[in-house]
Amino acid sequence: MAHVVTGGKQIPSERVSKAFPLGVHEGVAGVPDVPGAVNVSVYAPGLESVDIWYETVPGGWVSRRLDSKSAGIHHGRAEGFTPGIRYGFWGGGEPLPAAPGEFQLLLDPYGRGIDTKQDAEGRPLYFSVATKSGFDWDGDGQLHTPWRDSVIYEAHVRGQTMLNPALPEELRGTYAGMGHPATIQYLLDLGITAVELLPVHFHIDELHLRELGLANYWGYNTLGYFAPHAGYATAIAQAAGPQAVQDEFKAMVKALHAAGLEVILDVVYNHTAEGGPDEPALCWRGLGEKVYYRHDAEGRYLDTTGCGNTLDFSEPRVVQMTLDSLRHWVREYHVDGFRFDLAPTMARDEENRFDRRHPLLVALAADPVMQDIKLIAEPWDLGPDGWQTGNFPPGWADWNDHFRDTVRDFWLEDQAALAAGKPAGSLARLGGALSGSADLFARSDRTPLSSVNLVTAHDGFTMADLTAYDHKHNYANGEDNRDGSNHNRSWNHGCEGPVDDPQIQEHRAQTARNLMATLLFSLGVPMITAGDEVGRSQHGNNNTYCQDNETAWFPWDHGNDARRMFEATARLLRLRREFLARQPYAFPDDARAAQLLWFSADGEPMSDAAWHDPSCRVLQLLLGSERGERVGLVVINGQTEPVDVVLPDMETLRASGVAAANQGQFYDLLLATSDPEGRRRGARLSGGEKDRVAANSISVYRL
Repeated sequence: MAHVVTGGKQIPSERVSKAFPLGVHEGVAGVPDVPGAVNVSVYAPGLESVDIWYETVPGGWVSRRLDSKSAGIHHGRAEGFTPGIRYGFWGGGEPLPAAPGEFQLLLDPYGRGIDTKQDAEGRPLYFSVATKSGFDWDGDGQLHTPWRDSVIYEAHVRGQTMLNPALPEELRGTYAGMGHPATIQYLLDLGITAVELLPVHFHIDELHLRELGLANYWGYNTLGYFAPHAGYATAIAQAAGPQAVQDEFKAMVKALHAAGLEVILDVVYNHTAEGGPDEPALCWRGLGEKVYYRHDAEGRYLDTTGCGNTLDFSEPRVVQMTLDSLRHWVREYHVDGFRFDLAPTMARDEENRFDRRHPLLVALAADPVMQDIKLIAEPWDLGPDGWQTGNFPPGWADWNDHFRDTVRDFWLEDQAALAAGKPAGSLARLGGALSGSADLFARSDRTPLSSVNLVTAHDGFTMADLTAYDHKHNYANGEDNRDGSNHNRSWNHGCEGPVDDPQIQEHRAQTARNLMATLLFSLGVPMITAGDEVGRSQHGNNNTYCQDNETAWFPWDHGNDARRMFEATARLLRLRREFLARQPYAFPDDARAAQLLWFSADGEPMSDAAWHDPSCRVLQLLLGSERGERVGLVVINGQTEPVDVVLPDMETLRASGVAAANQGQFYDLLLATSDPEGRRRGARLSGGEKDRVAANSISVYRL
């Protein structure tokens, strides 16, 4: 038997192990290579000793004591450990409550795969599964699409593909379906550059949902930060096991990349799927509950997430686990970015205060693996000082709730007020939103490209429902309509829910086009919620987290109204691309390369009084650059009546430094939200000429 001398002692080589890397690994540097033996390491500060139990043959479980320990990390060697093996941890020397494989072992926080079975009473049991890294990427890598060119599409793997008739039935609702040419072609026809997938880390359903016969459809209930969710793989891959699930996910990424589409993952590091003391420990609770989670002075969970527990990011190993997980998805799965759910929780210090120089944020900024990886914060949580929009450091982009609320106010709440004969808001806030909330992001030394602009997201009303419902209708969720937001900034246009009145239908459709046009012609990075481009409705449910059914799935039976909305959205995106292609590369990141000129309805520069006058509801925004080849004019009429707008004349533009004005060009009408069929498209007008802009509409011109 070979031996290694360490600490003055001779130790059999098959027993030599290291604390790092955490998890189960072959070929660890500094550990003798013994065939069939792996290095096992787990951070379990709550246990005096740890055994690893693993299934060498079906039904044949063996255990090994991790007989080395350092600062809460237990490590050792396990022989006969091969890819595909199920395993878990248990307190060393503690009696097993049942036969191995028939009760809940503690999962490996670094487990690459998770397998599920039911116990004798029908309750789910979860096991970590060893996998290998190999995959034929054929030269694939991250795309690194510049922020200025990015258009994000928030989608759900299952929901996006479940009803698509162009997909083979066995691929619907799966990673393979998301990577199918039919799905990809739709995304390309629309004109987006990145899909932001709702959580695909392995997640489970909460107990109260299981008791109601519902599921956690959105997936914000993570049980494995290193494993893809098996339920989104094809039946064949699920039957073959976690390795096949992993490979199917990678094939999806590879196919999307080949089409030029980035993959951004919505990730949930702020809390875990573990339940309370009356539920069995699944992983972190059993390994070291007091260290992994935040507690108050009385020892109770301190919750800044609203989900029962909160991971403690003042603990180094929690920070390390998160960093290791992010690197894993970048290296192993080639993902292009991450959207962080309730991101302030991840940057809270030992006193539970948000710190924009938190060690996690500093480490991400300095990590070479994470360079040019898109980092997007949902910049709020439920803790003290929980709203941090605009406060994340350079390198991050924020979901911009200021943009969302302002745009909804202007096109929905204000219009409802005007229809009721009440005063509406002024243009000042809308101007800030159109300019990418530049002032908001300047305080953290960032530009409008750090603003991820959104009107809707998975959480809340769809764009169509914003125009059709004044109130939420969430009774199907089993919580007596108590869940979900009560303040949606929506307007039903005079009637709640579906209507047969063609006038109301058209008013709603035009409002939806206004919302989309404002989103896509504002500075910043736009995010479209899947289905908004076809008028998808959730029947007034603004919290479909547990609706794994047609209420939340993408509708593929597109009628004429859906076609018009899709064509309007796709055209807006084409115009956006064409405009950006004619601007300097620094536009709009460098304020010196961007021109934003504001004019009133009479073609004169906006006065301060007009900005703050609630009766002033007409605004002209000229977008361009001194070195750009194109200038765009966006004319917004937020009044209830049409208005004759004087387009800015060339002399006024030349005085403002607009280079294109020296060429004496005309204004060409490219799009009007009041004219979805494009009957007036191509109309040409001179500077100083009047054009009639319909009530509650946007017109876009090219100079």
